[in-house]
Amino acid sequence: MKTKAYARAGVDIDLGNQVKSGLPQLLASTHRPEVLGKVGGFGGLFALKGSRYKKPVLVSSVDGVGTKLKIAFATGCHGTIGQDLVNHCVNDIAVLGAESLFFLDYLGTGKLQPHVFEEIIGGFARACADNRCALIGGETAQMPGFYQPGEYDVSGTIVGVVDKDRMLTGKEIRAGDVVLGLASNGLHTNGYSLARKVLLEEMGLKLGKRVPEFGTTLGEELLRVHRSYGLLVQALVKKFNPAVDERGIKGLAHITGGGFVDNIPRVLPNKLDVVIEKGTWDIPPVFSLIQKGGAVEESEMYQVFNMGIGMVLIVDPTVASKVMQTCMKAGETVKAIGQVVRGQGLARIV
Repeated sequence: MKTKAYARAGVDIDLGNQVKSGLPQLLASTHRPEVLGKVGGFGGLFALKGSRYKKPVLVSSVDGVGTKLKIAFATGCHGTIGQDLVNHCVNDIAVLGAESLFFLDYLGTGKLQPHVFEEIIGGFARACADNRCALIGGETAQMPGFYQPGEYDVSGTIVGVVDKDRMLTGKEIRAGDVVLGLASNGLHTNGYSLARKVLLEEMGLKLGKRVPEFGTTLGEELLRVHRSYGLLVQALVKKFNPAVDERGIKGLAHITGGGFVDNIPRVLPNKLDVVIEKGTWDIPPVFSLIQKGGAVEESEMYQVFNMGIGMVLIVDPTVASKVMQTCMKAGETVKAIGQVVRGQGLARIV
């Protein structure tokens, strides 16, 4: 059979249709009753049922995975990338108290490789199912000559909902509130440009090399899945914020790009600071290795990386111990890492 002209130019529509044929079965694991229509339409359909929300507000966020993709390209392991993206987006809207409703993805590549496509989309589906979030659509673009061979880019958009009167805005935060930290499991999806430069270029480590401090290879450590805190946050808000005027959970910050220094102030009133106390939690070895290997200033480490804390909770001191107990019962590692004091809307590491 003669090869089609578009395929000779690098875009194989038939191959694209072939690899997408299995999507309906894959996406079925993420189904929610609010999803309408079928996969493959021009737009995903979701019928918002507002009975649980007096004043429903839609919350959206879009993100990518950054240069963590370079680790996936080098190792040939792509299954965790989709999970990273979904979980990152879930956490970003969870800080407002939002329930994740649905997710849409974008995958751009030079030449579509079926096994890579299946691994990535499989990761999207697993994470959406884990977060009770529907995967209702996406776009796969074949753009020959635009990407380096074997490379691709992914991004995703998530939409959630929260009741306007129950939204977590940080306005109830007061001096004396307690700052709790939920453990990360490594870099998550931020700081990889610096991590790669230090670990791979300056220190000359190999991704396949086993690192004693990690108990894994370097590649496995750097591909640890970005943790999701979405369902836990929903449970905490339901338990400790039972009424509009009764809030034990006052503010949340997802510790991503910008670390503690840039993310925590996003939820602080102007005249309050958060003081983070070093030594109140265990810092994973990967951060210590990067700091030492790259002679990185400690202050910069706390502005680039999460340093072992993936989500910060600012809570009323009267419920702090109960919040910690609830987190631990859910299998989380949680530590009291600081407090709110009068100031100028800053996060200070002491």
